[in-house]
Amino acid sequence: MRLYKPAALLIFLLVQFVFSQELPPIQTFTPQDYNAEDQNWSISQANNGNIYVANNRGLLEYNGANWNIYETPNKSIVRSVKVHDDKIYTGFYMDFGYYTKDDLGQLIYHSLTDEFKIQVLEDEEFWNIFIFDNLVVFQSLDRIYVCNTHDKSFVTVGSDVRISRMFKVNDDVYFQQLNRGLFKVVNGEAILVTKDAIIYNHIITNVFQHNSGLLIHTKENGFYTFKDNLFTVWNSDLSGFLQNNSVYSSVKLSNETYILGTVSNGLTHLNNDGKLNFTVNQTNGLANNTVLSLFEDKEGNIWVGLDNGINVININSPFKEYIDNLGVLGTVYTSVVYQENLFLGTNQGLFYKPMATPGNFKVIEGTNGQVWNLQVIDNQLFCSHDKGTFIIENLKAKNIFSTEGTWKIAEIPGRNDLLVQGNYDGLHLLKKNTDLSWEYHHKLSGFNISSRYFEFLTNTTMLVSHEYKGVYTLTLNDEISKVEKYTNNDIANGIKSSLATFNNNCLYAYNEGVFKIDRNDLTFSKDSILSSFYKNNGFLSGKLKTDLSNNRLWMFAENSIGFVQSAGLTNQMKLTEISLPTDVRKTKPGFENILHLSNQNYLIGTTKGYIVLDLSKIESATYDIVINQVINYQLNEPEYFLTINTDTILPVQSNNLRFSYSTPNYNKFLPTKYSYKLDGFNQYWSQWSDDSGVLFENLPHGSYKFKVKSKVGNNISSNIAEFDFVIKKPWQLSTMALLIYFTCLVLLTLLIHNLYTSYYKKQRNNLIKQKEIELEIKDLENQKQLMQFKNKTLQQDVEIKNKELGISTMNLIKKNELLGEIKKEITDAKKLEDLKRVLRLINKNINNTDDWKAFEEAFNNADKDFLKKVKALHPNLTSNDLKICAYLRLNLTSKEIAPLLNISTKSVEVKRYRLRKKMNLDRDVNLTNYILDL
Repeated sequence: MRLYKPAALLIFLLVQFVFSQELPPIQTFTPQDYNAEDQNWSISQANNGNIYVANNRGLLEYNGANWNIYETPNKSIVRSVKVHDDKIYTGFYMDFGYYTKDDLGQLIYHSLTDEFKIQVLEDEEFWNIFIFDNLVVFQSLDRIYVCNTHDKSFVTVGSDVRISRMFKVNDDVYFQQLNRGLFKVVNGEAILVTKDAIIYNHIITNVFQHNSGLLIHTKENGFYTFKDNLFTVWNSDLSGFLQNNSVYSSVKLSNETYILGTVSNGLTHLNNDGKLNFTVNQTNGLANNTVLSLFEDKEGNIWVGLDNGINVININSPFKEYIDNLGVLGTVYTSVVYQENLFLGTNQGLFYKPMATPGNFKVIEGTNGQVWNLQVIDNQLFCSHDKGTFIIENLKAKNIFSTEGTWKIAEIPGRNDLLVQGNYDGLHLLKKNTDLSWEYHHKLSGFNISSRYFEFLTNTTMLVSHEYKGVYTLTLNDEISKVEKYTNNDIANGIKSSLATFNNNCLYAYNEGVFKIDRNDLTFSKDSILSSFYKNNGFLSGKLKTDLSNNRLWMFAENSIGFVQSAGLTNQMKLTEISLPTDVRKTKPGFENILHLSNQNYLIGTTKGYIVLDLSKIESATYDIVINQVINYQLNEPEYFLTINTDTILPVQSNNLRFSYSTPNYNKFLPTKYSYKLDGFNQYWSQWSDDSGVLFENLPHGSYKFKVKSKVGNNISSNIAEFDFVIKKPWQLSTMALLIYFTCLVLLTLLIHNLYTSYYKKQRNNLIKQKEIELEIKDLENQKQLMQFKNKTLQQDVEIKNKELGISTMNLIKKNELLGEIKKEITDAKKLEDLKRVLRLINKNINNTDDWKAFEEAFNNADKDFLKKVKALHPNLTSNDLKICAYLRLNLTSKEIAPLLNISTKSVEVKRYRLRKKMNLDRDVNLTNYILDL
């Protein structure tokens, strides 16, 4: 058990030390982030800033925005990677070679074992790669291959025992053979350097140039310098630590310091004298305690390949973090340096630790709860607390007021015996005793509004800001015992607003900007310089913090923090902006806190500890942006990459493009943002965004130029990456199509012309025909009218004829009646012989056929062809029958017919009867009606 106690104590002390370290920013990438397996064996960087990692799944590529994985041809673990110029050399199972990037932005593998026709050993893996001009050196556990890329020759340095590691020191290559010693490769042969017992049985982790000799780092036995064949322990103070921590990897940084990666305790940073600077492990930032590989990039960042994940440490960052992983401190609201101790006021109490030595923060007993403010006044430390007011003496808290929570304490101009404190219920006074101690005096009556922010304009006039109610002007009585009156100013209230005094100016800050208060007329005027800070960086909080030691006024915005101070001889205010977004600094809006520590170092409170900012390390770096990939896709079609470095012409259906771009920035506290525009599609640059890609869909045909720029912190990229492309017109808009359209248009015009000509001609003919028809109709109408006129005339003639016929018939009837009467009279006087002659004459006139012919002619004129029709229907009728028919046609009665036939009425009836029989009429058919209907 005794053997383990020192180690256990050392680990305990180390853990305690770790908890209180201020460490450079550390970023973590999990296997889920980079979409590969856990272990990462080697790391390198290309000229463009991209990081390459040898991972169990393959070769990882990281461009600052996105991870890509490239599996080896045989799907094996990549053990080593080294970038030289435009080639990424890798070593893995049974093969080694290099990747190059094609015009599509994809890595293509080239096997050197195939190119050089090298027969590797069975199950051989390649763990290290070094490059010397045209020589590329690959190391497996069995052999070392020196390949000349110029003449395609190679040399093999063999070993009959295991080669544990290969090391590069300047232009020399060293390697260790277990139980054999340290060797050097000279002209393709292994030359023994030393087989001293110190390294004979100990695995060498790395070998560095040290002064005029070597610094040899062993896995479990510490550091040794080697010069003139002599070994000397380097920094014996580290021996205990190194002997208890197996070191798997190490690297010498460009600033001559060292990083050691252990198997079970993370990594340790040593200065150039070998003294411990800081240790980082899984308890305070690393993703895993087993460090497999270490690499320093161009910016001095330390990349850590772990057994489970990847970390990058911004060791040269102007920021350091104190992260309260155990949640002991909470959110830091206020801080102060007092009597060589750093005090932190948090939502969980008041904590302190010595400034000069590392150590854990300890809580001041009795201060549990929210500490709103810490101020050194009259060489005494006042603590404004949710429980009231405390004075801190000899690291103990003395409560002098506990009625209400205290926000802030301030001196009253011209009164060194009184202090005013802002409380939840208004303003209270503290009074100095004769023994120089302070005690509570009384409340200022007449004002009961919470007074978190207040500033004096005169010794009896002050302003009080309330974020929901606005800014009040208070007038105190001369004795400063009460508030005589208060008024609400015209300025608008604002959430997270505040008051502060800087350069004898009282300032009010809220979401509309920063306003200066005129001490005479109490008017508010907007300060353009201070307000521009919120305008440029986004308003988050109006908290203003005055740094009296450097005469600076600090401000806090969404994307940056900043300060103003007098510049040069003109005494004009100069605004300095420092990129530190709120999601990075993790402060509580409205409760931001910054404290000047020493020189250019400032402490910024966060929700999990604090950040230390070294203004002297802030530099204006330059960054480049590059378009990594341009991917085209179509619906239901596979994606394909476009050539990046040449102008591209795309068919119209290939109008969906995804651009991927990045800036190789690996600073945790300097996030990268991007802005783009597409000339030919939109006119303005997009808003700054974290997205490292953009998708354009359904672009119309035309010529385009895609442009993208980046911003790292407040530094705009030195270049604008561009990609020109053309989306061809659809076939229906091509020159041939337009020619066809033009031809068709001409033909169509001719066709339409002909159609219109034919149409109008047809219309004209139709119109002519219509006119002809109308004329014909008119003619027919005229003929009709003429016919009607003729018919009317004929009708009139017929009527006249009928009238004449009627008159003639009546005349005949009357004549025959007269002659009949005369005949009767004469017959009665027959005895007279001389009358016989007269009777003959009468009979002759009664039976005169001429009268019948005249009647018949007149009848035929009046009723044309009636007698012919009757004769045709009844051919057996005699002339006498036809006479009767004619008389019946005239609708004459038998009595009227009898005189015409010179017979009796009875005889007419007999004739009618016979006529019926000849016509074969039924008994129910009226003869007269039948005749009239014919």
